[in-house]
Amino acid sequence: MPRARKDGAPRKGGPRRRGGAQSSIQADSGSSEDEAASEARSTTSDCPSLLSTVAEDSLGGSAVDEQGPQEDLEEKVKEYVDGLTDKSAKTRQGALESLRLALASRLLPDFLLERRLTLADALEKCLKKGKGEEQALAAAVVGLLCVQLGPGPKGEELFHSLRPLLVCVLSDSTASPAARLHCASALGLGCYVAAADVQDLVSCLTCLEGVFSRSCGVSGPTAPVAPASLHGLFCSVLQAWALLLTICPSTHVSHILDRQLPRLPQLLSSENVNLRIAAGETIALLFELARDLEEDFIYEDMDALCSALRTLATDSSKYRAKSDRRRQRSTFRAVLHFVEGGNCEEETVRFGVEVLYVDSWARRRIYAAFKDVLGSGMHHHLQNNELLRDIFGLGPVLVLDATALKACKTSRFEKHLYNAAAFKARTKARSRMRDKRADIL
Repeated sequence: MPRARKDGAPRKGGPRRRGGAQSSIQADSGSSEDEAASEARSTTSDCPSLLSTVAEDSLGGSAVDEQGPQEDLEEKVKEYVDGLTDKSAKTRQGALESLRLALASRLLPDFLLERRLTLADALEKCLKKGKGEEQALAAAVVGLLCVQLGPGPKGEELFHSLRPLLVCVLSDSTASPAARLHCASALGLGCYVAAADVQDLVSCLTCLEGVFSRSCGVSGPTAPVAPASLHGLFCSVLQAWALLLTICPSTHVSHILDRQLPRLPQLLSSENVNLRIAAGETIALLFELARDLEEDFIYEDMDALCSALRTLATDSSKYRAKSDRRRQRSTFRAVLHFVEGGNCEEETVRFGVEVLYVDSWARRRIYAAFKDVLGSGMHHHLQNNELLRDIFGLGPVLVLDATALKACKTSRFEKHLYNAAAFKARTKARSRMRDKRADIL
C-alpha cells in the first residue's frame, strides 16, 4: 500500500495537525457562533445509491445480534457466499445485499482470507454476467472485501484480479449508471487500500479522470452539460479520484494541478447539488495539496473562482430544496474560507471512549470514503479495524473491560445538561442573527 508522498512515493491520510485519538467522552460545547454556523454542516457529499436503505443491522431479513457468537455470523456468511452462485438473479442479489451488510457491520478478516478465492470467483461472475443492481452490489462487496483484508499480498491479489472488471464496467457507457457508480467507488477504495505499486495508482487515477473529464465536458471551454441520470456517477467518480489524490506522489500532483484545477470550477455550475458539492470539496483538496508543495501557491484565476464559490455560499434560490441550499451554503462557506487562505474547519468524530479529529480536506475525503461504504458500521471499524486505525493514527485497538466502559459512560443527567446548554447557546446565536437581519431590513 502506498505510504509516503514527497519523496516520490505516495502518502496516506494527508497532513495530521493533531493527534488522531484521545480518551474522552465529554462533548465540547464550543462558542455559540460556531454552533449556529456549523449546525447544518454536512461531513460528506451524498450521492444517489441503488443499494437498499434497510437498516444496516438487519442482514438480509435475518437480524444478527452484534453481541452474538462469531460462529453464528460466520455460518450466515457461508450461506450468503453459497447464494452468490445460485441460478436465480434475485437470489444472488439477496445474497450480495446480505453479504454487504454483514461485512459493513462486523470484522471477519481471517474467515474471509480462507474463502477469498471463492469470493473472487463468484464476484467476477456477478460483474461479468450480472446486470444493473447485481453489478452494483457486487462492486460494493469488492470494496468491503478490500477494507476487511487490508493491505498486503492477499488483499493486493484480490484487487488485481477484479480491477479489470471494475474498469470495464465503469468505462462501459451502456452499463447501468448505478453499476458504474459503485464500480468507481470500489476502484478508488480498493486502489487506496490494496495497491502497492505507484503505477497501479496512476492507472486508476487516469481511468477515473478520463470518465469525469470526458463525460462532464470538463476539457472543453464551456460549462458541462450532462444527463441527470449520470450526475450520481460523475459525483462518485470525482470523489474516488479525489481519494486517490491524497496518496498521489508529489510529481504527479503537480501535473494534475496544472491540468485539472483550471477545469474543475466548471462543475460548480452543475444542476445537481451533490456534484457541485463534490467539485467544491475537490477544489479545496487541490488547493491543500498545492500549498503542501508550494507554501506561497497562487492560483491565476483566483478572483473568478472566489466569486463562484461566494455565490454558492450565499445562494438563496427558491427553486432549490431548502435542505440542498443549507447543505450547499455550509460546504461552500468552508471551501471559500480555505481557498482564501484560512484553515480547514476541524470536525470531531466520537466513537466509544475515543475521539477522531478530522482537520484537513484530505482526512475529510478519506473519512467520507470509508463512511460511505461502511455506513453505520463505521464506528465498529474505527474501534477494531487495524487498517482504519493505522490510516487515522488511532494507535492499537483499545481493550476495555466492562468496568472501564461503565466508568467512561456519560450519565443520562450529564447528557441532559449538555443538550440544554447547547440548545441555549444555539438559540442565542440565532436570535442575534435575526436581530441583525431585522436591522438591515
